[in-house]
Amino acid sequence: MILNRSFKLFDALMCLHFKFATETSVLFQKLINKKCQKLSKRVAFYTVECRGSCGEMFVDLQDYKYSKKKLEETIECQIEYSSFEEAISVPWRALPRRVSKLYFAMRVIEQFEDVEGRNPGETSIADLLGVLKLRKELCETNSLDESQIPDALLERLLTDTREFPPVCAIIGGILGQEVIKAISGKGDPLKNFFFFDAMDGKGLIEDISGPSTRS
Repeated sequence: MILNRSFKLFDALMCLHFKFATETSVLFQKLINKKCQKLSKRVAFYTVECRGSCGEMFVDLQDYKYSKKKLEETIECQIEYSSFEEAISVPWRALPRRVSKLYFAMRVIEQFEDVEGRNPGETSIADLLGVLKLRKELCETNSLDESQIPDALLERLLTDTREFPPVCAIIGGILGQEVIKAISGKGDPLKNFFFFDAMDGKGLIEDISGPSTRS
């Protein structure tokens, strides 16, 4: 089992789409992230999720120090990151007003899969009513207007369960750049979510962090 591997042998670890016998995808990502954080050596942690025309990437570089050029001089910088569990546990009411709708939609489907014991890609349009019911419950609990998680977006994520190669290429390209920056310690790193939707062709960076690591 991968959880028994010695992670200190790596500089970066990425959680992609896998099927597990005993853990849901979200639980597995949390476990891997926690294991990375407990190491004496900093290991960069990434999750990547591509669903049809949409993609999401999460980054945890822990307590990260790096350098960047500013005018004619090099300055030293430091950023603290939240874990994956901390980031997705931030109450929705505490988030900025204009957070990507894709962030909320992905969390709804993630929670649906978690409750139903599904792996990524095992949901379908047949689950729409159950997903809409869960959205309503989560929005009521978090005092969020349901319009922030449009029906059409959830339908797309449930209908297009296969990965769309152009979206994978874009997310993979961003991921590659971020890994190089994290290992080299040069250049501003992404903090901490990146979203891409092929429907409008836009990529968005969102800093969704726990109280102690907000910029």
